[in-house]
Amino acid sequence: QGQLVESGGGLVQAGGSLRLSCAASGINFSRSTMTWYRQAPGAEREWVAVITIGSNTNYRDFAKGRFTISRDNAKNTVYLQMNSLKPEDTAVYYCSARWDIRTYWGQGTQVTVSS
Repeated sequence: QGQLVESGGGLVQAGGSLRLSCAASGINFSRSTMTWYRQAPGAEREWVAVITIGSNTNYRDFAKGRFTISRDNAKNTVYLQMNSLKPEDTAVYYCSARWDIRTYWGQGTQVTVSS
């Protein structure tokens, strides 16, 4: 059964950096498209960044120039490097994997950015 476990969240001051990790198991990671989502309190869940099987990337406008998504297929792990963090980045960050016809979700990791 596919499992995704996020880690690396925490409390950081505005302007700081954080690197999130998402470790996958039970899926063919190298054949999965990986996406980071986030959900702020009272807000809809929104996608943040995506990385394809071929390691092409795409970012929401708010993430461009600040966030970098990457993957390490040998470790079955996708990362989200977040720099120049802003208070509005505060949210629960989720990792998702799309493999074949199925989509898997992690439990989320809290990111809090203080002003």
